[in-house]
Amino acid sequence: MTEPITRAACAARDAADPLAPLRVQFTLPEGVNYLDGNSLGVLPATTAARVQEVVTAEWGQGLIRSWNSAGWITLPQRVGDKIARLVGAKPGELVVADSTSVNLFKVLSATAQIARADDPRRTVIVSERSNFPTDLYIAESVAAQHGLTLELLDIDAIPARLGPDVAILMLTQVNYRSGRMADMAAVTALAHAAGALMLWDLAHSAGAVPVDLNAANADFAVGCGYKYLNGGPGAPAFVWAHPRHADRFWQPLSGWMGHAAPFVFEPGYRPAPGIGRYLCGTPSVIGLSALECGVDSLLTAEPLGGMAALRAKSVALSELFIALVRERLAGSGLTIHSPLDAGRRGSQVSLGVPTDGSINGYAVMQALIARGVIGDYRAGDGSAAEPHLLRFGFTPLYTRFVDVFDAIEALAAVLASGEWQQPQFTHKGAVT
Repeated sequence: MTEPITRAACAARDAADPLAPLRVQFTLPEGVNYLDGNSLGVLPATTAARVQEVVTAEWGQGLIRSWNSAGWITLPQRVGDKIARLVGAKPGELVVADSTSVNLFKVLSATAQIARADDPRRTVIVSERSNFPTDLYIAESVAAQHGLTLELLDIDAIPARLGPDVAILMLTQVNYRSGRMADMAAVTALAHAAGALMLWDLAHSAGAVPVDLNAANADFAVGCGYKYLNGGPGAPAFVWAHPRHADRFWQPLSGWMGHAAPFVFEPGYRPAPGIGRYLCGTPSVIGLSALECGVDSLLTAEPLGGMAALRAKSVALSELFIALVRERLAGSGLTIHSPLDAGRRGSQVSLGVPTDGSINGYAVMQALIARGVIGDYRAGDGSAAEPHLLRFGFTPLYTRFVDVFDAIEALAAVLASGEWQQPQFTHKGAVT
């Protein structure tokens, strides 16, 4: 019989963890056990001072001169090249700009033009039914503008649907609800074999799992700056286009920063070469500077093994979480909704709430947060396929093995005591 997992054993794993010293790079509130980095990363210790420097010195004293003297004008490319190291892109292939939604609109529009130019019969965008809603809303808008149809399918039904009428397959590599991770290279190969273009959303994978866009031969990708990249709330996002596609079409938001010569100020638009044309308006200097701090914190792991080392710890954390759920929460009614195979799971584990209504998942999460353990709740349709979920994210740069142990202990106490049934926990708020 397996010995119970102890907190002392978890503390010993932390003591032996080569990535443990990187935790000091982050400002973590006292008394808070944060397992929601898959939604919003924590504050890097360098960010506040860097933002203050941008505001008081570069803006306050340098004024407009800082576009050149402080390098503001090249921030989208400079930070983009750093993110490229995390996602298997080459220097000059990725830029930081706008939001994930806006970037998705840009690349979906370009992809629709490319697909229809190559084969006018291709009129369908395919995506997963449980993809993040903004992706589906943007795809619906692009489909309407380009005379395409958006088809939403369960993930396992997608390979059989890829046929001669499919123009684009659009997927998020790590599903935001279940944490299920797609095999990027294999899925991209399936799309290409069917003649479709492949667009990836890396919101829940960049900075959490190894990504290699070029090795996978992907066509386009977008990603988020405020989750595992720790860029802060509303941080700028990023966009990547394979070089074989980058110069083929204008993206629809042809702003001045995407012009071949922005400071010529000519009335007609000439797109910049390559990924530069996917810029649009003036870069968000303060947001980009904060994001750079978050990305730099990830890059400090490179001498320790980089993304491979981070992924190994992420898997170990989530495997511990699953083992503790089985050990401490057996009979609670909660079920593991994420893949048990670590190779098919991102850096989160989602627990399904019973569909019979015996547990109020939202209230359980609020009671857990009141105990200092922060995860989040995502409502579903209540079915076995899409249950209400308690989500827990594991950011290996700062999450410890004892944090996982303490979170399960707190969750077990919340369920055993029934404290989640108190009125202050059952009133729904805006986010969690």
